[in-house]
Amino acid sequence: MDTYQALLFVASVLLVAFAVEQLSSALRAPSVIMMIATGVLSKWILNRHDITLGEIDEVVTLMGTIGLVLIVLEGALDIDAGRDRWPVAWHSTQIAVAGVVACLLVFGTGIMQWLGWPLRDAPLVATPLAVISSAVAIPSSQYLPPRSREFVIYESSISDIVGVLVFFSIIASDGTIASIAAGLFGGGTLSLLLSLLLATAMVFLLTRIGGHVRFIPLLAGLFALYAAGKLLHLSPLILVLVFGLLLNNYSKWMRFPPLRKWADTSFPSTVEEFKVLVRELTFAVRGVFFILLGYWANLEALASWSVWLIAAGVLSTIYLTRFAILVITKQSDARALVWVAPRGLITVLLFFNAKTLVTAPPELEGAILLVVLISSSLTLMARKTSCN
Repeated sequence: MDTYQALLFVASVLLVAFAVEQLSSALRAPSVIMMIATGVLSKWILNRHDITLGEIDEVVTLMGTIGLVLIVLEGALDIDAGRDRWPVAWHSTQIAVAGVVACLLVFGTGIMQWLGWPLRDAPLVATPLAVISSAVAIPSSQYLPPRSREFVIYESSISDIVGVLVFFSIIASDGTIASIAAGLFGGGTLSLLLSLLLATAMVFLLTRIGGHVRFIPLLAGLFALYAAGKLLHLSPLILVLVFGLLLNNYSKWMRFPPLRKWADTSFPSTVEEFKVLVRELTFAVRGVFFILLGYWANLEALASWSVWLIAAGVLSTIYLTRFAILVITKQSDARALVWVAPRGLITVLLFFNAKTLVTAPPELEGAILLVVLISSSLTLMARKTSCN
């Protein structure tokens, strides 16, 4: 594929993603499913014309990573962090952690029994399946009531963060529970402290940057800090979340006299302009990622009955444990929220990382694709249940 063909391909993907997004809104169908289906159809059309994109694993991983950062940032920019919201945030965090732990225990135990893997390897494949994908959950929550949508934003973002922390704590450990716990809590505390410091510094820079070019250097810095955090096996999604919360809630910290001098009267409009840019970039990256994911998907793997059996077991565990946790914690609108547990972008990203460390059976790769497709589709049930 030469330069102009590549340019035409990228532009076409963006235009198709926009068309699919508009169509899914009109049909009230999950845009994720329609984009993946578009990718599958595109692969069939290109193959008929003997056009191939080559190996796109690295491209899918890169686009997914960028999309994850932007989606969490976009969600954080919609959250009101007033004191009256703290109980919701704490409640969402408890449910997110409980959900990840419950699924991780069940899936990890099942993988150890099925494949005979040691304690260090089994959770590497179990963790991607235990984490709710904010990339799918947040867009899917737009038709829910405001309080339920707020819960989904908090819970799915925290689930992503906890999942990433657990995953890289396992990688850095020696395989014992003590070393995993030490990496998890030590890395989490350090990530939170660094995130508060760096996010505050970035907000301060935004108030001081002049001229017409302000947001691209800021986003470049955010992605650089995210990459550095990943290389250090921290959880830089906390930084993204805190940065978005500080920006969207500038009126809260501007009440303190020492901080009032940071922002002038134009700062609110600056924040709104930044939100628009983040929404545009999020749409572009998310659309490209899911279309490429559809192209990457190997549908032949779905022909095996064992793939469907594994997927059925995983999905049953996800929804049964989620319903139990929501009922026990007395979460309002539990009958609708039980369906907002999609696996998606973060699942694929973590599984790609896990494949570089362990050799997963081919049935598992097909099962993960099925879980992503079915769990994303079932978010429609939340909308119907909530309306009823």
